[in-house]
Amino acid sequence: MALDPESVSVVAFDSYSTIVDVDTAARALSEHTDDAESVSDLWRSRSLSYAMHSALIDTYRPFDDLLRDSLDYALAVNDITVDENEREQILEVYHNLAVFEDVHEGIRRLTDGGYDCYIVSNGTPEMLDSLVEHADIGAYIEETISADEVGIYKPAPEPYREAATRSETPIKEIAYVAAGWWDVRGALHAGMVSVRIDRKGLPWSPYDGTPVATIETFHDLADELGV
Repeated sequence: MALDPESVSVVAFDSYSTIVDVDTAARALSEHTDDAESVSDLWRSRSLSYAMHSALIDTYRPFDDLLRDSLDYALAVNDITVDENEREQILEVYHNLAVFEDVHEGIRRLTDGGYDCYIVSNGTPEMLDSLVEHADIGAYIEETISADEVGIYKPAPEPYREAATRSETPIKEIAYVAAGWWDVRGALHAGMVSVRIDRKGLPWSPYDGTPVATIETFHDLADELGV
């Protein structure tokens, strides 16, 4: 299925795995283990599990807290010991993850084409400020919207609805782009035009609906919207 440019007024993006590459967090662990990638994967998956669990039982804590706890878990599972300073240095990687090479020019094309662009993320406002600065996209982003501002994590509907409120746009006219399957579905159920960005060539599970479109880069999105 293709996007209908006439039905989209605003474009919103997830942050991690969509704008920046969370796989590059492994570099912060490379001095402490020979298996940095698997430790990093566990760190990431555990943090997402904590966020979803938090939303289910209504016990919100900021995402940087969840990252710290999930890092401690991943290190403990792998019998890795670090001191407090080393742990903080590892956590700092989330403020300068590698930016996907299509992001800057892809978002520029969208804004030049008349689309206001937003970020909707589980990251804290401070994390998102760092991300926008590091990705050099501040000139193209209208606002960042953090789960911290509504007190519940995606894929709960509140962060997506907040994007509609802040952009003063009907939610059905917002194209939302994310890599995470759970995020794509969260946006879909909230009523957005849900777009999956698949940078790894992974299959889509048929469970509970499908995105309106699947793209590989932000340039594909600009092409779909005719800008």
